[in-house]
Amino acid sequence: MGRPSTSTPLPGDTKVLSIGLHPSALDYSRMPDGVDEAVLTARIEAANAALREAGFDAVPCLIDISPDRAEATVREQLQEHAFGLAMIGGGVRMLPENTLLFERLVNLLTEAAPGIRLCFNATPDDTVEALRRWIQA
Repeated sequence: MGRPSTSTPLPGDTKVLSIGLHPSALDYSRMPDGVDEAVLTARIEAANAALREAGFDAVPCLIDISPDRAEATVREQLQEHAFGLAMIGGGVRMLPENTLLFERLVNLLTEAAPGIRLCFNATPDDTVEALRRWIQA
């Protein structure tokens, strides 16, 4: 069996690394009204519960905005588990000040876990949909 193409769905039992910014790492003065650390923490917890309920084998990985500390955290997870898919959250990708962080994570994932697929959400609320794009139901 050859290597799957980028459009081939992954098996339903694929282990997923779900990477997102730790709620304490964000500057809430730039967030929409009503979004604070407690609200974001609750949304992340709800998203993780939804992943479990949907049957995904997902490992949450909350990171710091420091590229060095974030890379160390992700590297620890990669040493503990073999992941077929990594989901990188919107806070990492969509905030311009996190461009270096995003680049470092993508490079780490592709170097340390050859063949890993990447997917992206926009908010914690659409994480299940992001994973369903790549993992067979």
